[in-house]
Amino acid sequence: MPKDIIQRGAEAVIYREGSHIIKERVKKGYRIPAIDDEIRKRRTKLEARLLEKARRSGVTTPNAEIKDSYVIKMDYIDGDKVKEKLNGMPKSMQEKVARKIGEAVASLHAADIVHGDLTTSNMILKGNDLYLIDFGLGKVSHKVEDKATDLFLLYEAIISTHYEISEQMWKTIINTYMLKYSTAPEVMTRFERIGQRRRYK
Repeated sequence: MPKDIIQRGAEAVIYREGSHIIKERVKKGYRIPAIDDEIRKRRTKLEARLLEKARRSGVTTPNAEIKDSYVIKMDYIDGDKVKEKLNGMPKSMQEKVARKIGEAVASLHAADIVHGDLTTSNMILKGNDLYLIDFGLGKVSHKVEDKATDLFLLYEAIISTHYEISEQMWKTIINTYMLKYSTAPEVMTRFERIGQRRRYK
């Protein structure tokens, strides 16, 4: 039976299998096979562990399990990508989503989880729930620099994809983040430094 491929990326192929999403990390021909094998196994195991750790920390994520050394099987979330719906939402709903984003990122960082690809493409709305997906670039880190970089990636995504509503969205996200995460002031100080470095490159 042909696979219902949803996305084919540099690192993995993602396809639907009934009520599940399958993420299969693909071989890299330019790597030494033994090294490639180890990298794919390690990243698969880490992503599954991050999804579970995030869920235990209060972030809504798909249930996931390792199907084999290179494959993660996750629940299919029948919802809408935030990227595709946010701009057309009523302002009250945009505010609600922004608060949910701020809460989710605060919970991640409080648990020392760095997502690594915080964009609205990796957020799904289903009913009143905001799901975070694709932890393939994620890691566990207590470093303020890593969390500030995570936040800066989100900022850039909001500006580039949701420019017309970005000012209010970002204000609400950060206000919520500051409220929910005790170390947020340190992260925001580093965030500002990252912004300055980018401007003066």
